[in-house]
Amino acid sequence: MNNPSPNSAAPPLPCPIGQLAVHPLQLEELLGWLKAALAQREQLTVFYANVHAVNLAQDDALFRAAYAQADLVFCDGQGLRLGSALLGRPLPARFTPPDWIDQLMLLCANQGYRVFLLGGQPGVAAAAVARLHQRYPTLTLASHHGYILDDPHEATMALAALGSFTPDLLLVGMGMPQQERWIAAQREQLVAPVVMSVGALFDYLADTVPRGPRWLTDHGFEWLCRLWYEPQRLWRRYLLGNPRFFALVLQQLVRERLKKVG
Repeated sequence: MNNPSPNSAAPPLPCPIGQLAVHPLQLEELLGWLKAALAQREQLTVFYANVHAVNLAQDDALFRAAYAQADLVFCDGQGLRLGSALLGRPLPARFTPPDWIDQLMLLCANQGYRVFLLGGQPGVAAAAVARLHQRYPTLTLASHHGYILDDPHEATMALAALGSFTPDLLLVGMGMPQQERWIAAQREQLVAPVVMSVGALFDYLADTVPRGPRWLTDHGFEWLCRLWYEPQRLWRRYLLGNPRFFALVLQQLVRERLKKVG
């Protein structure tokens, strides 16, 4: 994991959870790093982590390597917070991009930063751009769908669009592990100084996938809401993935305690 340079103070030491390392950040700290990197056009790669990410990292070497190259990794899941607390290294907060994207877009609109949305099914990112334009008429935006990984022509078109638009901020929403692998593989070619993975953000912005009520999503049950709306796609991730994650945490806790005793 790299050390970002925009701020004079180094970020807090990351917490190892499984094969990943997650920075114990508050939202204000993350936004501060993004603001400084955008202002100085410093390269900054930001990923989010949750239970699913930790499980994927156990089996996917390319995924692990992508996270190791990221500058900041923030907590996007109450399950991850619970696991870190069990390990004695509590993460101070969980925050997910749909809840604070407006703060970031307002900053970009006020400062004239250019934002590119890459991801989603054809038409979804464009619909998200239209919604953001309604909220922030002065925001400069462009987009391309995320179905580029198995189509060299579309991949070339997407990179060409990025190059001609020259964004300050690139948001990549292809889902895990595709978005992180793609960012890591293309990072040196990307003209955007600041790149973030954002998962299903564009679907939420375009209102193609509903979110649960805030009284559930704010209290650790966003996974349940997602499972309710997309059971066929997500049942394995949550019903099998959550128990696997806590088994990994338990194994890590036992190893660390045995190491201390030894």
